[in-house]
Amino acid sequence: MTSSMTVSRRELMLAALVLLPGAAAAADKVPAVMQADKVTEESLEDALAIPDPKAKDDLTMRGFRPARSGGQPRPFGPGKANLLVTFVTGSSELAPDARQLLDTLGKAMQSNTLAGVSFKIQGHADARGQAKDNDALSLARAQAVAAYLTAQQGVLAERLKPEGRGSREPMNKAKVDAPENRRVTVVSVRL
Repeated sequence: MTSSMTVSRRELMLAALVLLPGAAAAADKVPAVMQADKVTEESLEDALAIPDPKAKDDLTMRGFRPARSGGQPRPFGPGKANLLVTFVTGSSELAPDARQLLDTLGKAMQSNTLAGVSFKIQGHADARGQAKDNDALSLARAQAVAAYLTAQQGVLAERLKPEGRGSREPMNKAKVDAPENRRVTVVSVRL
């Protein structure tokens, strides 16, 4: 093969995006809020999986990627999952139904697929109340999620970085008090 026939990985990816309708939009799309009754370990692993920048070209490392039960390599997700974690109103106390969701999240974080990944735990608040109060509440909620994952699921505290985002990033701008505005976003970061 001559050097003029060599195609870089970037060129292959750009060609795939041009040839596959909607592929570019799908690559940038972050899923909506994942609700407790629809969240599975596998869906979280898929959403939070990110490539290792130190690994060689994914095309040559295919055999080393964790696989689904059918033997297919897991796709890399957006590296982000928006979760509807519920709290007692106006507090950082986890509501009882939040624990099941966080147990599933903790198991996904402990999986082989997410080994070597740390996580930003971003708390969000809706726009009711004062901005400084929302900042403090969203941070306290992120800290409560991180503390639960550490205490109940054994996720190392060093892998979790709680952040308060206040009410600056609403998902539903039309409805200030929408539940999705009071979400927890988990963002994957390579260690």
